[in-house]
Amino acid sequence: MPAKILYVEDDPSLGFVTKDNLELQGYHVCLCDDGAKALAQFKQQTFDLCVVDVMLPGLDGFALARQIRAADEQVPIIFLTSKAQKEDRLSGLRLGADDYMTKPFSIEELVLKIEVFLKRSRPGQPPAVRAGHYTLGQYQFDYPNLTLRGPGGPQPLTQREADLLRLFCDRPGQVLRREEILLAIWGDDDYFNGRSLDVFISRLRKYLKDDPRLGVENIHRVGFKLSLGT
Repeated sequence: MPAKILYVEDDPSLGFVTKDNLELQGYHVCLCDDGAKALAQFKQQTFDLCVVDVMLPGLDGFALARQIRAADEQVPIIFLTSKAQKEDRLSGLRLGADDYMTKPFSIEELVLKIEVFLKRSRPGQPPAVRAGHYTLGQYQFDYPNLTLRGPGGPQPLTQREADLLRLFCDRPGQVLRREEILLAIWGDDDYFNGRSLDVFISRLRKYLKDDPRLGVENIHRVGFKLSLGT
């Protein structure tokens, strides 16, 4: 069964993007935008892991963690916060948090931490079903080994190139908004990361050029879409 994650985040944009990306990894995610709603869900359901923002309206992340720990001493808790003060990290760890991530964070790093804690808490069970191999027209994309094989032979990929291509492969034919891609891959949608995204899109187009049916379309002022022609 997919791991069930309680995710508490009051920023609607960040919450949607992070939830969407975690679900692409095979997790079942319950998203709540305040601590009281999250506590109610925790009492009604069984979760394998909690990802909790510290700064929440009403019941904040620390208070929520206290109540979670009172009910379950084992479930892993990862705190998310824009604060980086040592005192805040220590407060979270004293409450029984398993880890602490400072915003803006990388989705890939969050997924890695989730996998580590789920392996510890669910020994012998895979943390999620993760597709690692894709067929794209005349290409074979091997995500775990960072390789794209096509008519011109194997093309090694950087980690970020592979992460970006996998994001497109998981949602073929769908328009991915620029800000969604930037938050998922770079962890921040600022101007300079936006320019980096354009460079990486150009690289992917070059890598896929030997199959005319494939293309990364630019959707004007919106984002990009992986097209798979027939």
